[in-house]
Amino acid sequence: MKNIGVIGLGDMGSGLAKNLMANGFSVFGLDLKPERQAAFTDMGGTLVDDAADLGRRIDAAFVMVMNGDQAKSVILGPDGLVENMEQGGVVILSATIKPHEAVEIGAAMQGSGIDLIDTPVSGGFPGAQGGTLTMMAAAPDEVMACARPVLEAVSASIHHVGTKAGDGQTVKACLQSLIGSQFSATFEAAALAAKAGVSGEVLYNVFSTSGAGSGVVNNALQKIIDREFEGTGSHINTMHKDLTISLNLAENLGVPMHTAAAAMQIFHAGRTKYPNGDNWVCTRVIEEIIGAELHR
Repeated sequence: MKNIGVIGLGDMGSGLAKNLMANGFSVFGLDLKPERQAAFTDMGGTLVDDAADLGRRIDAAFVMVMNGDQAKSVILGPDGLVENMEQGGVVILSATIKPHEAVEIGAAMQGSGIDLIDTPVSGGFPGAQGGTLTMMAAAPDEVMACARPVLEAVSASIHHVGTKAGDGQTVKACLQSLIGSQFSATFEAAALAAKAGVSGEVLYNVFSTSGAGSGVVNNALQKIIDREFEGTGSHINTMHKDLTISLNLAENLGVPMHTAAAAMQIFHAGRTKYPNGDNWVCTRVIEEIIGAELHR
């Protein structure tokens, strides 16, 4: 595999493209936003007009779009990848969508001669740009083996979590229920410290060296105490969408999700008050209620 496509050139997709190029692949990209198109071509990528054109040029394609409807359109539509890629091509579904939507895509691709790897990712903007994403990949062994060099170009950890479409999305839904809960607990702890008069620096030093410290908690707390609420590459819409997927899966399976449901309400509040903010902006909503802010 030499020619790789990336559909969706935002914070995540642009990182995929950059690291694919750095590993010697020829990269073809598709995005609707002119500023993303310009950034992609500036880094050396070849821009295409639509998914059909992209499909005819590539051996494998990352699909990094926002939702299941978009994924279905670019993969299964009459001008999509499946109709235009050569036999033996691979669609790498790296977007986070509902598990049942990935199952539907996989079922529709049966007999097409195009393989599917259902592999949502974790690591956010830093992981995408740094080529250190964690992948939750589901596909038959032979498909994984064929595409492994492509996956390794963008990822530090590839977990083969299953063989069927939907397996990767299911694991991601479980992961996001945990991450969303960690976020919301951090937001509340930060507000509690602010009201009590504890400095952000003290709180960060304690949290980051305690058993509660983690990449998720430490990064969120840093953003809060430095008052970086926009433009950090972690838009609130993404986590809001991911928690919706987690809770939808839980509802379908009859699993109570008390903590994740509470986290969802915090993200609802943050997204409503600050629709252009990043995840950490939820803290501002709580701070406004209590009349205190946490600063470094």
